[in-house]
Amino acid sequence: MIGCLVIHGFTGGPYEVDPLAKYLKENTDWHIEVPTLPGHGMELHLENASYKDWITTAENQLKKMKRDFDEIYLIGFSMGGMIAAYLAAKYNIDKLVLLAASGKYLNFKQIALDLGDVIGDGIRGTLGENKLYLHYKRKLGARAIPIRANIEFMRLVKFTRRYLKEVHSPVLIAQGHQDGIVPYKTAYYLEKEIHSEKKEVVFFDRSRHLICLGDDKDTLNTMVYDFLTRTN
Repeated sequence: MIGCLVIHGFTGGPYEVDPLAKYLKENTDWHIEVPTLPGHGMELHLENASYKDWITTAENQLKKMKRDFDEIYLIGFSMGGMIAAYLAAKYNIDKLVLLAASGKYLNFKQIALDLGDVIGDGIRGTLGENKLYLHYKRKLGARAIPIRANIEFMRLVKFTRRYLKEVHSPVLIAQGHQDGIVPYKTAYYLEKEIHSEKKEVVFFDRSRHLICLGDDKDTLNTMVYDFLTRTN
């Protein structure tokens, strides 16, 4: 029996990876777990959040799954990708999928382009149709992300980066060319740092950071499924 652990990103929740998780549930008999990291979810409570708590939550879930299942797959989105890579380095897992993993972050050029799109939609009166605007409006709400939480995020990236060289599981790295949070060149960085003998890197031209929710999500779903079910 196969267990698949899917880890969401910073200031997000399971909804960020829901289309992929649902696709895998509908097309396999695997046990799929998508835990909510402390302080995350539909309502954010990140005031006392710690990067160690985020890692520990995912790690405890993985330990439980390793006791219950013969084969383990890890999928991580954004910050969750770095947590997944760390866990893949520490434990013997069978396959790893990194989706817009935040080995590096903040693509200022793309952020400017995205902001231009939001402003343009605001002028045209179509802001309610801008998916990026709606997502971050709901995510942030009236509550700003605490500075401490952002610092914890950066600490997590710094901590997990050093383990990339110890990842030897087959890995699929997927990245959107229009990602405004994680520069698309991060995929090349991850490919270089990870020492697995089996690495695949795929770029999606239409995808922004929320790669599981974007225009390429159907293609992404089938690609992840094909990678995880491939026997060779």
